[in-house]
Amino acid sequence: MKVRIQKLDERAILPTYGTEYSAGADLYALTDGEVEIAPHTTVLLHTGIAVEIPEGYCGLIFARSSLGTKRGLAPANKVGVIDADYRGEVRVALHNHSDIPAVIDNGERVAQLAIVPFLKAQFELADELSDTVRGAGGFGSTGTK
Repeated sequence: MKVRIQKLDERAILPTYGTEYSAGADLYALTDGEVEIAPHTTVLLHTGIAVEIPEGYCGLIFARSSLGTKRGLAPANKVGVIDADYRGEVRVALHNHSDIPAVIDNGERVAQLAIVPFLKAQFELADELSDTVRGAGGFGSTGTK
């Protein structure tokens, strides 16, 4: 699949896949130097790119596992969603979950972008829903392990 991409800044780095079978392409920070993220705070990082997501697809921005496990950094909104009609800059809201300051350098990989298909639901009002074994059981209702 071809996805059109635009550099909004000549210094921007296009997304890259780490391996042949990677589902997410790495997104790179575009900064004017080091950016410090204080403990338990969020910083909105530029990438300097815009993407043209095909109709019927969306772009999902996920954490990079190494940032989350080694440095406590992850997208503040957990998963960012880029709609097919959005043409603005892709930005990453990175949150520091740790108790120590973190530094992001220009060109550092800060998140990953996956292009995925989705189904557009047609919501229909109903007086009742079908019965299931689970019913209205919510969090933890199917077991704790």
